[in-house]
Amino acid sequence: MTVLVASDLDRTLIYSTAALGLTMPDPVAPRLLCVEVHESKPLSYMTETAAKLLAELTADPAVVFVPTTTRTRKQYQRIRFPGRPAKYAICANGGQLLVDGVPDRDWRRRVTARLAAECAPLEEVHGHLLATADPEWLRKARVAEDLFAYLVVERALVPQEWIKALTEWAEARGWTVSLQGRKIYAVPRPLTKSAAMREVARRTGATTTLAAGDSLLDADLLLAADAAWRPGHGELADAGWTAPTVTPLATAGVLAGEEIVRAFGRTAAREVAQESAREAARESVEAAQSAETARTAGEIDTLGS
Repeated sequence: MTVLVASDLDRTLIYSTAALGLTMPDPVAPRLLCVEVHESKPLSYMTETAAKLLAELTADPAVVFVPTTTRTRKQYQRIRFPGRPAKYAICANGGQLLVDGVPDRDWRRRVTARLAAECAPLEEVHGHLLATADPEWLRKARVAEDLFAYLVVERALVPQEWIKALTEWAEARGWTVSLQGRKIYAVPRPLTKSAAMREVARRTGATTTLAAGDSLLDADLLLAADAAWRPGHGELADAGWTAPTVTPLATAGVLAGEEIVRAFGRTAAREVAQESAREAARESVEAAQSAETARTAGEIDTLGS
């Protein structure tokens, strides 16, 4: 069997200095491993324990680890995870499917066609963001992979009324809005991590899917998985969001990332063990049926002689 593990990255699996959430006394803080460098400076971390657990998870031939992120391909490729390199990665919130680091052209064509049919053009949304954002709190405006737009802002200065109005405006045009840290994302509604995860599951023959994420852009991914986890921080936690197959963690910060990787490993091992037991039971039944068939055939031969 194959277990697919699709995990969001920032503030789920990896953490910037500002997001670490180290509230414990310094002498007992966890040892950290830097997994991303940007402009010659360390940027993102995991605990050393989480890194070790991830390396063990990816070493299992029954597990397909799929980094799943809103980051662009360039931003994703700065990360250096421990363990076996991921064959598949989902970037740009599902708009880019990387196979051995190379964008899958067929997937991108399918995504582009669907966005053109169902959503307002990117140019219209990007223009609206620039026209309505206040220079007092706007720091940067970016377009990612020609798929979606986002703003980098001084979050404390952004009026909630502006975010609410933007959300309503975007929804009427087939787009969604998400606030993550200092970034405000405007993303086409059909551009989802879950669709890309299902495609990887189809290609790999995965029989079980596990997922984790912290933001509203991760909700569809968590709902699409057989089992999922969300940390005790982020948009989903703030909204009290959960679902029957989603485990809400109380732990926040980088230790939540460690707990998530541990849950991935524990659940994947259990699924593989249960499938092995089911396979052994099927083989036992088949062997018994074969023996019974052979015995019956022998009895018929005896009667006919």
